[in-house]
Amino acid sequence: MPIKNKVVVITGASSGIGAATAKELAKQGAKVVLGARRTERLEQLLTEITTAGGQAVTQQTDVTDHKQVQALVDLAVEKFGRLDVIFNNAGLMPLSKLHLLKVDEWDRMIDVNIKGVLYGIAAALPIMRQQGSGQIIATDSVAGHFVHPNTAVYAGTKFAVRTIMEGLRQEEGKNNIRSMIVSPGAVETELYSTITDEKVRANTYNNERSYGLSDVDIANAVAYAIGQPENVNINEILLRPTKQPL
Repeated sequence: MPIKNKVVVITGASSGIGAATAKELAKQGAKVVLGARRTERLEQLLTEITTAGGQAVTQQTDVTDHKQVQALVDLAVEKFGRLDVIFNNAGLMPLSKLHLLKVDEWDRMIDVNIKGVLYGIAAALPIMRQQGSGQIIATDSVAGHFVHPNTAVYAGTKFAVRTIMEGLRQEEGKNNIRSMIVSPGAVETELYSTITDEKVRANTYNNERSYGLSDVDIANAVAYAIGQPENVNINEILLRPTKQPL
């Protein structure tokens, strides 16, 4: 069982992909350290995992605060003695056309989607370099590969994540540190709820509910990458619903 006893930090763990991944990894024997802003959701997830026999701890974490991300990683080491994986999963997707000038939403996306990933890397990398091993994963998106109307800023953040993670791969492979992005297409999660443009929000919701992947589909992809032997670095998993046209 290649995942058993691995210590895995997950941000954005209170729902969707983060929660599904936490449950899947815990089921396979990982020790999961879960961070998110919504503490009630975290407590529910903690109860679910531990009741099923898994090992988990939680801590309220806003990924836009470097100190909070560092504290989450420090909790993993304090509680379980090491850090094998960090899954930088927290993200926002308030899609809109540029002329609407939703500048506050642009700022928030940059803070969560880009800085949140960088803060996770900053917290984990020194520990993994000292250990001589580790794996850093980030949730990217099909929007990190293609841009279309309403997605300019969101896609920009995801292109940035893709670039950062490729740079990390090139720099840290020699230190036995693996890096990966998982790039889903439409997924049936709560991410649509961050969209304030009513028409775009409705379209996104309808698409995700009509043919979107489940959060479990993405969790399985992440678990697959974590379960590979250390000499195998799955750099990217790009997955879409079969019926998604773009």
